[in-house]
Amino acid sequence: MLWKETAAVRALGLRIPLLLFIAPRVLELDDEGAAVLVPLGWRTTNHVGSLYVGVMAAAADLASGMNAFSLIRSRYRRIVPVFKYANMEFLKRADGDTVFRTRDGRKIAAAMEEAERTGERVTLPVEVVATVPEKYGDEPVARFVMGLSVKKRK
Repeated sequence: MLWKETAAVRALGLRIPLLLFIAPRVLELDDEGAAVLVPLGWRTTNHVGSLYVGVMAAAADLASGMNAFSLIRSRYRRIVPVFKYANMEFLKRADGDTVFRTRDGRKIAAAMEEAERTGERVTLPVEVVATVPEKYGDEPVARFVMGLSVKKRK
């Protein structure tokens, strides 16, 4: 677990309380992408023993925004990220601690650079794959495409 990044996400939870409630942990964050783990527990489990769809959507949102969040904190302070759309495909039950991973870090960095340079809104699809490594290894339990949109604040 990346302690510093996880602490930053928890601090973000002061503005987005759901993040505090689901207790995500940042496992990876580098130029290539990010991975976030959401534990299966009493706060995140639905009536059939898997992650709530809302928890999964929040975790996909967080994973797809981690690279942008990190770049905003370090380099692009005037860039504002929002999500314009979300496509979700649920393949099997997420009935264990679930990892949400994106490998679109370089695409996100390029979009932020373009938004900074041009001042125009840039929207790109960010793919997130959810897995339950302890039960299913690398087999996806869900796939998400999050429409990350970034623009320079005036």
